[in-house]
Amino acid sequence: MENKFRPQAAPIKRCNWAESADQLMQAYHDYEWGTPCHNDQHLFELLSLEIMQAGLSWQTILNKRAAFRQALANFDFYQVQAMAPKLPQLLANPKIVRNQAKLTAIINNAKIAAQINKSGQTFNNYLWQMIDYQPIVHHYQTAAEVPATDPTAIKISQTLKKAGFKFTGPVVVYSFMQAAGLVNDHQADCFLAAK
Repeated sequence: MENKFRPQAAPIKRCNWAESADQLMQAYHDYEWGTPCHNDQHLFELLSLEIMQAGLSWQTILNKRAAFRQALANFDFYQVQAMAPKLPQLLANPKIVRNQAKLTAIINNAKIAAQINKSGQTFNNYLWQMIDYQPIVHHYQTAAEVPATDPTAIKISQTLKKAGFKFTGPVVVYSFMQAAGLVNDHQADCFLAAK
């Protein structure tokens, strides 16, 4: 029998963008967004998804994530780098975003990520060294305060472009940094905000 006198657990407070979102978006917020990621393949996935998201809603990309994983060899960049011949097949796949420029950029970026690893440096190390291996923590009070980009993202964008990465402008890079936990932009009243 339920104890009606037992206090109910207080609902958790999330960032505004996740507060009224569906369960998929809330799970992404609660378990992934802003959590430092150090797995090469997952970092490549997050970068690729942010490229795909440019000009679209994150909800759209999240809904297609499983299809992207299936189409792009679970974002194994060693496999994705060889997918140029499969581009027509990818462009015919109605389950993913069929944007030739973005898909071509992801295939290109897979080659660059693989080259980084073959040079003896992990993709993880390559990215995290750019922020001295420490997440950048912000304490924004509202979603309106969170910028679309910042000087660090601009610098990283320039470094990525110099290395040969495509579709990695400062806005895409900043979104990637948030997703991969290089930046913690959870609002100050969010249960995941850095204390």
